[in-house]
Parts: sequence; structure tokens; C-alpha cells
Amino acid sequence: MSTPSALYAQRRAALAKTIGPGGIAILPTAPEQQRNRDSDFLFRHDSYFYYLSGFTEPKAWLVITGDGKTTLFCQPKDLEREIWDGYRLGPEAALTALGVDAAFSIAELDKQLPALLDGKDSVWYPFATHAGLESRVDGWLGTLRARVRYGTLCPQQQRDLCGPLDEMRLIKDAFEQDVMRRAAQISAGAHVRAMQLSARMLRAGQEVREYHLDAELLHEFRRHGSQYPAYGSIVAAGANACVLHYRADAGLVQSGDLVLIDAGCELDGYASDITRTFPANGQFTGPQKTLYELVLASQEAAIAATKAGARFTDPHDATVKVLAQGMLDVGLLDKNTVGTLDDVIEKRAYFPFYMHRTGHWLGMDVHDCGAYTEPSEIGQTSERKDALTGEVIKNRPARILRSGMVLTIEPGIYVRPAPGVPEHFHNIGIRIEDDAIVTNTGCELITRGVPVSVAEIEALMR
Repeated sequence: MSTPSALYAQRRAALAKTIGPGGIAILPTAPEQQRNRDSDFLFRHDSYFYYLSGFTEPKAWLVITGDGKTTLFCQPKDLEREIWDGYRLGPEAALTALGVDAAFSIAELDKQLPALLDGKDSVWYPFATHAGLESRVDGWLGTLRARVRYGTLCPQQQRDLCGPLDEMRLIKDAFEQDVMRRAAQISAGAHVRAMQLSARMLRAGQEVREYHLDAELLHEFRRHGSQYPAYGSIVAAGANACVLHYRADAGLVQSGDLVLIDAGCELDGYASDITRTFPANGQFTGPQKTLYELVLASQEAAIAATKAGARFTDPHDATVKVLAQGMLDVGLLDKNTVGTLDDVIEKRAYFPFYMHRTGHWLGMDVHDCGAYTEPSEIGQTSERKDALTGEVIKNRPARILRSGMVLTIEPGIYVRPAPGVPEHFHNIGIRIEDDAIVTNTGCELITRGVPVSVAEIEALMR
């Protein structure tokens, strides 16, 4: 399913209005990446480029001027190369298919750009995202400056295109939300299948490896039309779950282990991101259940704090409060050593067991673009000293959540063996992650197609 070309045109028109009548925006898609000799990685478009064009071919550039005109540079038709590499749209067909105003072969880029830049007062392109892009822009500007005696006018400002595009992409429209719901549904089904496969294989006396569960995820993603995983899937059994960015490998999945799966598909350019932690054999042990229910309670507190008008940091603060109190209650933290709940939070004494934030923006990229500070309050700063590092940190007001923003909610606990840590909790790693669309009254969890409570998980795996 493709976004209607009219929606891309609306986005380009909104950007043109932002950069103003004297502005020009230049944006390449992602480069192809060599994997090994005579073989490339599977191509994935640049997210900004796709957001404005819907075009997924490599070797393409988009130029948008402040008067609303769009020019596409793309690969020309080449029937011989298409036999080897696949269909190309070509400049002629792009005019109608993509709704652009002009289209040229990519070979024309260096010839056409100086003319497009002539007379503009500012040139916009994404800073620090495409290697060599600044040099290309400098070259085009140099060509223009060499002709100033002939009456050419060179842009006097270079501006970062990421700023306005990040703000546009931060609020997901109805079409984007629908795609993300479908991606979440596919990913939830994949998690369900992986859970059931683990228990079924162990009951049958079969050897289970992390890659068995990873294969089930990939099968379900592709079976329902997802183009790719949104990121490298994490399938971590036992102590491996205490490694935050562990990748699915050959680790043995044993009865009595917990398995942490952090995986989501990408559908039509949009990511999903789900984490579930479950007992490999379908039955939580006592210590596993104790910590799992603590993490779940902290997630529910974060969900309750996620709504329009709240701050981005509110869900994290709610999570930390529940987790910190729980760590004191179950003995992960010794109150005689660390003090009260307020002391634990102030000194970040919980950090050895919970060391990451509770969420991030989600969209075309799994860690999607968008500022985490509130633009309207950017000048309001204060300083604090980090309790663990002693580093002086500048505090700026956190982003105010608005309807249509999409973020993850993902608390966790990771217990590595250490002096003073109760042995029955050793090597337990738990994370629970859901995707949430912010609404005026709260948030819509779009990933609860996969169970989350202890009773639901055990019932599913039976």
C-alpha cells in the first residue's frame, strides 16, 4: 500500500513554505552500501527523502524551491541494466507517477544545480547525515560564484534541513498512524509465534537456539508483507538478556530461562518496536515473576503518564519511581546502604539495574527524528551535577507531548551477579516495550496484540 502522491505533494508544499520564497532544499536518498565483493546490502531509502517523495530507488536527489517547485534527479531508463538490477521508473514517468514538476537523469545533477541555486538567498540540506554532501554543495556554489560578473546571485546562507523536517515528521498524520498500527499488528503476531515455538520445542525435547526464534520472527514479518526488520532483532536467552543490544545468535534456550525478544518489522517505510520477556518453557519461576511484575507495574505507571500536555520525561520519571521502590522492596537495593526512595532517585542508585531511558520517538526510523526538548522553551536552562559521574549537565525543558506523536514505553531490569545482589535474581534480564500514539486523553497502545501479563503469557504458551 502506497501513500497517495497528493500527500507527498502536501509535505513538499509545507516544506517550501517553511524555507521561504528565497530558499532551496537539496536532499539525496541513501547511498548503496557494498556488503562484500560484487554484492551490496539490500538497499533502503533515506527516510527524509522518502517522506517527501515516496520514491524508493537508489541514486536519486530531490530539489525543492521556496516557490513550491520540485525537481527529481534519478536513474534514466536502461533496459539492459534493468535486466540485471530491476525496473527503473526513469525521469519521464516520474513526472506523473510522483507528481514532481521536473525530472532529469542523475547524470545532469552537477549541470543543473548551479542554475537552480542561482538567485536563491539560502540553501537547505541535511547537515552531518550524508558523507560528502557539504563538499558537493560547496562545489555547486563555487561554480555559481565564478560567474558573478555575469550577473549570477549566490545563496548567502546554508541552513540545516533536518530542523524543519524533524518537526514535520514528529507528528504522524492519520495515514502514517494507520501504517504503524498495521506494522505493530504484524510484529505482535511474530512475538506470539516465537513464544509458542519456544515452549512447543522444549516440550518435545528438541534443542532450542536463539536463531530458531529469530527465524520465526522473520518468517512472520515477511509472510504478512513487511519489507524488512526495522532493526537487528534481539533474541537473548538467560544471561544474554542482561546485554542491552545483544543480537540474536546461537545461544542455547533452556527450560527455566527467561527469553527477551526485542524485534519489530518495517512496513511501507515505518517501524514497529516491541519487547517481550517470557519463560522459555511457558512457566515463570518465583523470582522471575517477582521482577517481571515489578517491570510491568512500572510500565503501567509510564503509560498513565503518557498523554498530550505531559512532558516527554514524565513516563520515565514514573517508571523510575516504581522501579526504585520495587528494588528496595525485593532486596535488590539495601535501604540501609542507599537510604530512602527519594535518596535512590536523587543518587541514581537504581542505575546498576536500570540504565536506559524509558522511551524514544518512533516512526520511519526506529529511533525516529525529533527534538526531545521543548522548542518554545529552549532558552530556559539550568545546571545540575550528575550523581554518578559528577559531570555538570545542562537541563532544558523536556518536550511537551502532542496528539499524533508516537513513542515507545520500555522499562526494564537487568541483574548481573555482583556482591550484595540476591543470588536468586542473578542473570535475569527483563524488558517490556510497547508503541504508543499520544492522544488528547492518554495514549493508544498499538502493540498489545501480544500478551503482556504473567497469566496471559503462560496461558498463550500452554
